[in-house]
Amino acid sequence: MGKLTLKFGERILKEVPIGERPITIGRALDSDLQIDNLAVSHHHARIVTDQGQLLIEDLNSANGVLLNNARVQREPVKSGDTITVGKHAIIVDQEHDVAIFDKMKKVVTPRLQETFVVGGQPELAKGSKAGGSQEGAANSKASRIPKLIVLKGKSDQREYVLSVKLLVIGKSPMATVRLRGWFAPAVAAQINKRDDAYYLSPTNKRPPKINGQPLNGTTLLKNGDRIEVKGLVLEFSDHE
Repeated sequence: MGKLTLKFGERILKEVPIGERPITIGRALDSDLQIDNLAVSHHHARIVTDQGQLLIEDLNSANGVLLNNARVQREPVKSGDTITVGKHAIIVDQEHDVAIFDKMKKVVTPRLQETFVVGGQPELAKGSKAGGSQEGAANSKASRIPKLIVLKGKSDQREYVLSVKLLVIGKSPMATVRLRGWFAPAVAAQINKRDDAYYLSPTNKRPPKINGQPLNGTTLLKNGDRIEVKGLVLEFSDHE
């Protein structure tokens, strides 16, 4: 199927799957790739599939669309191309997919590699009984997708599945976990996926708390950890 990755600098903000339905890009809240930047029009551009060909279309935006640094109106795109809208980049990837959810909200994961991690070092899965048991445990762990469960405070969802490499917590429309209130920061914290682990990092002068203590730097999240930020309490869960 493929995917589009929205980036700001080196930060990944969002990933969306490529399908038959047009993918809208703009400042409007109903955009599939919503960009909170005054240089971006409300309905700036869209990506469509026409007779099997993926195309980028400029929707008469004020500042235009760049494809690999050249301004375009309606142009075919392929895997590896970079679409620039305002200060944001959209990377076209027709070879890899984002996590896909079925109707029961179970994650369809890609096939596991032949190695798994034990104590931070990769080891080959073995065909012995013990090795098979270890491989089964690794498969079970890899197939689980962690989530944030809202324990206290107002939020647009009760759970947030960590199916992307970067999850932003803040007031910005680009944030996955949206904070409310006049004094809520645009970006209060972020959660990054590294290998099979998730790390919480502060991005504001007033960092969130983790398990009741101020977050002083990037911290590995463990099952049951509680994140407190601007009246919102979230629990990190990596168990089924």
